[in-house]
Amino acid sequence: MKKISFIGAGNMAEAIIKGLMVTGSYEIRVTNRSNQAKLAQMKEDYGVIPVSFREAVKDSEIILLAVKPKDVGEALAQIREGISSNQLLISVAAGIPLALLEKHLPHCPIIRAMPNTSSAVLHSMTGLVKGQGVNEAKQRDVEDIFGAVGKYIWITEEQINPLIAMSGSGPAYFYLFTEALVKAGVDMGFSQEVAENLAKETLMGAAKMLAQSGKSPGELRVAVTSPKGTTQEALEVFREQGLEELVAQAAKACKHRAQAMEREYLG
Repeated sequence: MKKISFIGAGNMAEAIIKGLMVTGSYEIRVTNRSNQAKLAQMKEDYGVIPVSFREAVKDSEIILLAVKPKDVGEALAQIREGISSNQLLISVAAGIPLALLEKHLPHCPIIRAMPNTSSAVLHSMTGLVKGQGVNEAKQRDVEDIFGAVGKYIWITEEQINPLIAMSGSGPAYFYLFTEALVKAGVDMGFSQEVAENLAKETLMGAAKMLAQSGKSPGELRVAVTSPKGTTQEALEVFREQGLEELVAQAAKACKHRAQAMEREYLG
């Protein structure tokens, strides 16, 4: 059983931990600088082992850095004191480039990863970027972790910000659309509970069709859109209001923010 330490206990860390616990393949340790109550709750919920920062670094084969971007510099300074070249660091901090990680930890194998919170239900889509000193064995370790909580893809670092704009932040886009559909249902007379059930089941069904039908999104859309029918009427409103362009603008804004964060932290 491999030992993996999480530095940070926020939403992303918890989502990955929740997914990994299903596998039973890891002894999971967690350290968190400020919120000890959160650590106690995670111990109760998932059976993780709360540890000190020093213990997290010293006693684990894999260290997963999941602190807020603004706290990465301080965390790396502490990690540097105890980490060895035999260990592996995985960073899931958005906006923190490999150059910064490698500057602080010049002798440590490093992977930059961008999962999403659907790790909690084993349906994350994770982008992986290989940094310095990562051999085949450590690459397999990373694939085992993120393969256990969904799917993964190896990308270049230049691709990570576009990936953040699609799959990293993507779940929030679907949640927002679902919120809007629920509100429309309530406005048309359904109770909140009924509207939420209608919207959620519709979204899950559409997702399964995308995953299992072998058809493209466009083909599936055409299949449910009868000429001059109700669906076509709704889709025409989306087109008239510029939905496709709005989605493109939102994704670009996300990518540009990720790029700006990289510039900020590189200095």
